[in-house]
Amino acid sequence: MRKLIIHGAFNTRTSRVIWMALELGLDFDHNPIHYSNGSTRTAEFLAINPNASLPAIQDGELCLWESLAINLYLANKHGGDLAPRDAAELGLAMQWSFWVTTEVETAALHALKHRLLLPEEDRDEAAVAAAEAALAKPLAVLDGVLADRDYLFGGRFTVADLNVASVVSWTRFARLDLSAWPHLNAWLERCLGRPTFKQARGG
Repeated sequence: MRKLIIHGAFNTRTSRVIWMALELGLDFDHNPIHYSNGSTRTAEFLAINPNASLPAIQDGELCLWESLAINLYLANKHGGDLAPRDAAELGLAMQWSFWVTTEVETAALHALKHRLLLPEEDRDEAAVAAAEAALAKPLAVLDGVLADRDYLFGGRFTVADLNVASVVSWTRFARLDLSAWPHLNAWLERCLGRPTFKQARGG
């Protein structure tokens, strides 16, 4: 069987998948393509992901896209402590992965763009304030769940923690004030303090 190939530059959502692969100790090839030079719109890449988005993986004959789905797949395939141990844990891992996409990612990305990614002349602090307001409810939900536990479920770091932390981390890079959610803050420190997180972002 061919080696796992992960397509996408470090400074894209691909870092989530690289983080998972490193946590699992997988042997993989990394193809660090980026949107900026048209690499995702070649016929070769569109055959892997017709959306022209990153990341995508090739695992043998399987082509898979959507970063959080890729991580759920890799965890389920390779097992270990990161993987769900039963149907209930699988349901929780899916719940949290879908939740962070629908409730957190859009506003967190908006804040990140206006604090870091856009040229300075295009940044708008009012947009950051609106994103912070939109994030208040979901971050409070996450903080409440973490009030009596170190991780989302199972008493251990799992694919759910990795997926959710990879999105919530954008709030930190956007320099948002998370002090109102101490349990979330402590959990995020635990997740982002893992050596593989720094490796997954290119060191």
